[in-house]
Amino acid sequence: MILEFQAMFSFFKKKSPIAEVPSTPAADAPAVATAASTPLAPTSLPSEPPAAPADRQGWLNRLKAGLRKTGSSITTVFTGTRIDDELYEELETALLVADTGVKATEHLLQDLKRRVKDSKATEPSQVKTLLADAITDLLLPLQKPLTIGNHQPTVIMVAGVNGAGKTTSIGKLTKHLADEGLSVLLAAADTFRAAAKEQLAVWADRNTVEIVSQQGGDPAAVSFDAVSAGRARGRDVVLVDTAGRLPTQSHLMEELKKIKRVVQKADGSAPHEVLLVIDGNTGQNALAQVKAFDDTLGLTGLIVTKLDGTAKGGVLCAIAREKPIPVYFIGVGEKLEDLETFNAREFAQALLS
Repeated sequence: MILEFQAMFSFFKKKSPIAEVPSTPAADAPAVATAASTPLAPTSLPSEPPAAPADRQGWLNRLKAGLRKTGSSITTVFTGTRIDDELYEELETALLVADTGVKATEHLLQDLKRRVKDSKATEPSQVKTLLADAITDLLLPLQKPLTIGNHQPTVIMVAGVNGAGKTTSIGKLTKHLADEGLSVLLAAADTFRAAAKEQLAVWADRNTVEIVSQQGGDPAAVSFDAVSAGRARGRDVVLVDTAGRLPTQSHLMEELKKIKRVVQKADGSAPHEVLLVIDGNTGQNALAQVKAFDDTLGLTGLIVTKLDGTAKGGVLCAIAREKPIPVYFIGVGEKLEDLETFNAREFAQALLS
């Protein structure tokens, strides 16, 4: 079953009991034969979410509330009665304050002025609607589904700086994948941070999925063993939780490169996805992280967390303009249902609601 997580998540299935597997160093790890398993049938979820079902509407309401700090400073620009240079100057300032970035702000203003001219808009409220359209078009390249099933297992390597919500996001993603009927195996390769293994083990127990870990082990060795075990057991997904890294710590970033190399030794086509978890509160610093981690690992997707309460939600526009890496999921809170698939139109409308 090839699943594309572009539609909303469903919640209906549980997976096999937890089992912790001891890890051995990668250099000494024996070759593991792939066990026979039933291949996934070529099936896809709908390409577009159904029209505002109750749970998706609840999510949209939480998204609107989360983006209120960012959006309020922008929407106040449209409370006047005239479309003039002053309106555009105020909008420019509001977008920059929201950490939209210089390049994205310039692009949006030029695009907006063209739309205003073409539509012959005469009211500021009309300009607000046109801005939502402009933001949607800017963000559309970021709207891409996470596809599971083209490889078995699909190996997903997850990185991020400490405090971004990386391990929590992995736990939430594990729950969503398991509820879609997918078998998941976790790799506790975040041996750098105290209690990271225990935190991931809690999520594994809560979601009744397996975890590969090692007491004080080398993160690359843990990753190797997890991918090998995932292949041998016919798991659908292997999620590798790597240690939190600051992009300025070159020796630590080199360790991430090592993990990726070792994962490739375990499975020549892996990792199939390399995700970065970024904190939406950090604004332009988040964009800098995206650039640095992409240079190091070659990112395939992003998870943007903690958008609730931030005044810097415009950073997604900056990412779209300067480093358009797909945003698979966004989060607006700590609850399981607060991690959802990214939709450009929904985000733009919530931002300006």
